[in-house]
Amino acid sequence: MDVEGRGTLNMEQGQEKGTQKDDSGLATAHTIDSDSWKQVGLMLVSAFNCGWILSFSNLIMWPLGWTWGIICLLLVGIYTAYANWLLAAFHFVDNRRFIRYRDLMGYVYGKGMYHITWVFQFLTLLLGNMGFILLGGKALKEINSEFSDSPLRLQYYIVITGAAYFFYSFSIPTMSAMKNWLGISAVLTFTYIIFLLFVLVKDGKSNSDRDFDISGSQVSKVFNSFGAISAIVVSNTSGLLPEIQSTLRKPAVKNMRKALYLQYTVGVVFYYGVTVMGYWAYGSAVSAYLPENLSGPRWINVLINAIVFLQSIVSQHMFVAPILEALDTKFLEIDKAMHSGENLKRLFLLRAFFFTGNTFVAAAFPFMGDFVNFLGSFSLIPLTFMFPSMVFIKVKGRTASIQKKAWHWFNVVFSFLLTIATTISAIRLIVDNIQKYHFFADA
Repeated sequence: MDVEGRGTLNMEQGQEKGTQKDDSGLATAHTIDSDSWKQVGLMLVSAFNCGWILSFSNLIMWPLGWTWGIICLLLVGIYTAYANWLLAAFHFVDNRRFIRYRDLMGYVYGKGMYHITWVFQFLTLLLGNMGFILLGGKALKEINSEFSDSPLRLQYYIVITGAAYFFYSFSIPTMSAMKNWLGISAVLTFTYIIFLLFVLVKDGKSNSDRDFDISGSQVSKVFNSFGAISAIVVSNTSGLLPEIQSTLRKPAVKNMRKALYLQYTVGVVFYYGVTVMGYWAYGSAVSAYLPENLSGPRWINVLINAIVFLQSIVSQHMFVAPILEALDTKFLEIDKAMHSGENLKRLFLLRAFFFTGNTFVAAAFPFMGDFVNFLGSFSLIPLTFMFPSMVFIKVKGRTASIQKKAWHWFNVVFSFLLTIATTISAIRLIVDNIQKYHFFADA
């Protein structure tokens, strides 16, 4: 199976040049085998509690209501945790190690699945990064709105956000290099969530007129429900577990599962808590960006939005790292240190090219919720639920019990049908917003 890369390069800041290869000799420009499970677990908890969670009350609870909202949060959360737990076991197949999702699928199912996985994964990560840029821009505009009745256009803040992400990505080029920033990110994360929950409780107690009616026709309710399921998937998984797992020290499978336990216990309490409390406080009037509903005081609103912006700079880096790894492995000079003059120039140009393109698209299509639903349907659902069961059937199908094989075939068929339904729902929402808005809208 052909993979990106002609050689190896150690990417950590301050380190000299060296080699980075997996157990099968596959080359990567980024660091592997270096991180503890606690570091990766903290990264997962912080990343999944980024500012994305401020849209989940609207995207998840508003279309589903209380009963189905809580049921779907629990069931999809458990299902997602199981799927990631299963995928972690296939970091090794036939005594070969796989540090990239596409390499695993290519080895098991051939070159066609390699390319399909590559497209699905990179589409998810690209759309996710655009969503992060929109999120950061929205947070900055909300700060401006607290001090001015005529804030600057959203696009100005999107450009500022893209520039901030670029500089961070250039300075901290790999996932492992985030180590010294994860503590700061965790403090920022829990600070803004605590302040947010304080305001939500205050607003919820004073808002006696809120209602929880699910509006719209029966058809729109069905489509919106599938969109909500997509958003729950997005809230719980990333589609890049093998890439994250590659950074872990051995034993990689055991340590990855420990990190997942941390995400699905500590992490889920906070992002599910904000999702439910936002809906409780404002009912069907909850905004697609929760801080727009907050009653204040002003300093808390400013603080929450400022922290959301700062925290997103660190969190977005985890989700975009596989794309940057592919670019770095292909274009950087493998025989020189990362901070050599030539590699520094190339690294600068690669990051500038990537974030300039993503920032432009985000500015042209500022529809945050649409990105969440689409990436959670067309690509992330297969990556999360379908592909791990496909690997199980191929790798362990001959020795597995008939009950296990039936279960994994059910996962494949069910996730395929769910992908179709949620993708149709996401496309319908995008078409509706295109009719309402124009390019470079000040959303």
